[in-house]
Amino acid sequence: MTERQNTTGRLYGVGLGPGDPSLVTVRAAELIGKADVVAYHSARHGRSIARSIAERYLAGGQIEEKLVYPLTVETTDHPGGYRGALDDFYEEAAARLAAHLDAGRDVVVLAEGDPLFYGSYQHMHKRLAHRYPTEVVPGVTSLSAAAARLGQPLTEAEETLTVIPGTLPEEELTARIAAADSAVIMKLGRTFPTVRRALERAGRLADAQYVERAFMAGERVLPLAEVDDETVPYFSVAVLPSRVAPLEPEVRLSDGVGSVTVVGTGPAGPLWLTAEARGALAQATDLVGYTTYLDRVPERPGQQRHGSDNKVESERAEFALDLARRGHRVAVVSSGDPGVFAMATAVLEVACEEAYRDIPVRVLPGMTAAHAAASRAGAPLGHDYATVSLSDRLKPWDVVAKRLRAAAEADLVLALYNPGSKSRTTQVGLARDLLLEYRAPETPVVMARDVGGPTERVRIVRLGELDPALVDMRTILLIGSSQTRAVERGGGVEVVWTPRRYPEE
Repeated sequence: MTERQNTTGRLYGVGLGPGDPSLVTVRAAELIGKADVVAYHSARHGRSIARSIAERYLAGGQIEEKLVYPLTVETTDHPGGYRGALDDFYEEAAARLAAHLDAGRDVVVLAEGDPLFYGSYQHMHKRLAHRYPTEVVPGVTSLSAAAARLGQPLTEAEETLTVIPGTLPEEELTARIAAADSAVIMKLGRTFPTVRRALERAGRLADAQYVERAFMAGERVLPLAEVDDETVPYFSVAVLPSRVAPLEPEVRLSDGVGSVTVVGTGPAGPLWLTAEARGALAQATDLVGYTTYLDRVPERPGQQRHGSDNKVESERAEFALDLARRGHRVAVVSSGDPGVFAMATAVLEVACEEAYRDIPVRVLPGMTAAHAAASRAGAPLGHDYATVSLSDRLKPWDVVAKRLRAAAEADLVLALYNPGSKSRTTQVGLARDLLLEYRAPETPVVMARDVGGPTERVRIVRLGELDPALVDMRTILLIGSSQTRAVERGGGVEVVWTPRRYPEE
């Protein structure tokens, strides 16, 4: 090859695709044939899958730089451990390539799949691209190859795709899988048993497909649940394809009895939705709930939505259980936490009737309105507190007043739910006057409305100045104890907090 003087060579990171040489792009093939130096990574046995893919495009007579990993498992005597050993290797490899570039030689670094997608090339790129002219040539990724071999779309409509390394801890894997619409789990091999357990814990094992060595010799495609743990190589992926199935709705139902999951969606939008709750909503065939709360859940093709008024909780619960009895996977949508003045009680009450006792019911927690409001104000719930609903629709006001008085006498911080509505306008004033018998007028009160929503407003007032006209059904009140403090910090921001220590009497 002719060497050029007074100029550096160019660095190319060239993607080779998933394994079939015919899937190498035209641009990649051209560069491989013209390069002065072709570099590729290999294990200590010396064989390189990347080189075998590119072999038909090599021109002959080119300099080949074999970048041999010093180790393939995480056991090493290196003082920096596994990561330190690899960092030293990448530095040494980059220095070898830099010597060629400084001599004016063009260097192609071969990369299976795409160079910047979990590829070894990226370590060279980070060390060299800022020093030399560089071009990255994309390649067909393993996840694209897996989808092609499965013949199933990865995503459709508004679905999102999650790419997950199988090396994550099992708890983290489970959470990511549960929250995903569709997903590809990379880096299997020794991690496969952990990935399998995570899929099962997330309720997604039946959906998971397994693709091994896509577009290579020895290719296998089968349901992941049928795979023997001992036969899984590194070059394999687990795929959770698109949920937008072309099947008729009745085909998607479970055999026999379905299930009901009561899902807490938090006080507002998706930012406070847990991974488990997100997964349950995505897997459901039917969503049941108060229409306002259903509107917060993304629509999915093929999923049925059954909205209703906010005052028919028992009827809503019975409807959900009837659907489950017919084989539907039902998610009952509840704002906040479903066990706090919400739908879990209504569902369980009906589910304990003889006709529904065999239907599986589970409750998934959500961020409560009280905790969301407290986070906006500071830490008013830092010590003991009581939660009371001011609604007297399901219990007489005398009971509400008795509980408020007991909490006030015990000097507990109070979280007051359901303080008022268009038809209930007196409760806040009555509660304020009762509490003033036990608390100083200067006691901090957090008034939090629509926390996490588009009309969020959080104000800190004093108990003696609490105006019932400013409180509606979407407001929660946090009433401080005798120890609660409201302190103005920098920029005029007032924060409320309750000490964790209580003074000895």
